[in-house]
Amino acid sequence: MRRATRGRRRAMAPVRETPVSPVGSHNEWDPLEEVVVGRLDGATIPSSHPVVACNIPPWAARLQGLAAGHTYPKRLTEPAQAELDGFVELLESLGVTVTRPAAVEHKRDFATPDWTSRGFCNACPRDGMLVVGDEIIETPMAWPCRYFETYSYRELLKDYFRRGARWTSAPKPQLTDALFEKDFRPPKKGEPMRYVLTEFEPVFDAADFMRAGRDLFVTRSNVTNLMGIEWLRRHLGPEYRIHEIESRCPTPMHIDTTFVLLAPGKVLVNPEYVDVDRLPDVLSSWDVLIAPEPEPIDERVLKMTSMCGKWLSMNVLMLDEKRVIAERHHTGMLRALEAWGFEPIPCDLLHYAPFGGSFHCATLDVRRRGTLETYFD
Repeated sequence: MRRATRGRRRAMAPVRETPVSPVGSHNEWDPLEEVVVGRLDGATIPSSHPVVACNIPPWAARLQGLAAGHTYPKRLTEPAQAELDGFVELLESLGVTVTRPAAVEHKRDFATPDWTSRGFCNACPRDGMLVVGDEIIETPMAWPCRYFETYSYRELLKDYFRRGARWTSAPKPQLTDALFEKDFRPPKKGEPMRYVLTEFEPVFDAADFMRAGRDLFVTRSNVTNLMGIEWLRRHLGPEYRIHEIESRCPTPMHIDTTFVLLAPGKVLVNPEYVDVDRLPDVLSSWDVLIAPEPEPIDERVLKMTSMCGKWLSMNVLMLDEKRVIAERHHTGMLRALEAWGFEPIPCDLLHYAPFGGSFHCATLDVRRRGTLETYFD
């Protein structure tokens, strides 16, 4: 016999509250509250794969091929580590929470069904992860030696996820020969632009993107193809717009030595790589600041080992709309920033170049105090 239910209230499931995400960053200049800083532990010279070798001079590529898969010498790691420790201390003294990935031995072999490799390092969290609002996106990087690099960040990612962040991973690429142009060589002066990547599958590094609220800017490069840009465009949806910055660099890799957003209405551009007359129309009302010619690097070892070229002077980290951390040795950039109304904070990170960059490369801003805004009409 069915029991009468009149007058009874059905028990309602408790409302599940969504936790406030510890991840939240919409642009490059809101006040910085939490940042991931990379590590040098176990850093290994990257493989001699064509996608790696195409970004450095041929003589350097030959030397790298001989040393590929071996641990970096102490002559390079020790001064870089000392500067990195000083950078972390500076951030913490300024009230920024600093988190770090796990230390990893990158010399270990790994494989997929198609190829084998050794690792590189986890010095540059900016490359393998992209923060858009409360979401962290693991990127599909094109270097085989970086295939599992974000694994060293997994404890951090899981912690952020448990506390309310969104966590996404782009499709893991196959990285077979079909992705890379056979017999590729960089274009010579006057030749049309060409890239080592085909459109076989989507690949991109997060460091090829700059964020300005609902607008993102990207450079197509030797680690980011059109298919990768389109994947991110569809993933983010109509709420965001992605604009391409044309680079004249013959070996393009990462936007943060080419086009750097500093504050609302102010963008820093590399006059060697960017034609200011061909910038996207949305920037027409912004101040375009021309980066000064960088000072030459005196140390021969840095000239030989840097994968980033002379324009690392542009690779700055904004603490807010005024304060900016910049390399102490690039005095021309420090003076220019001050003249443009910023408050530069000099710091040493010159010896970090062999591991992938400087202040912007070495960090991933997890949380900036601000909201999603539109900065363009």
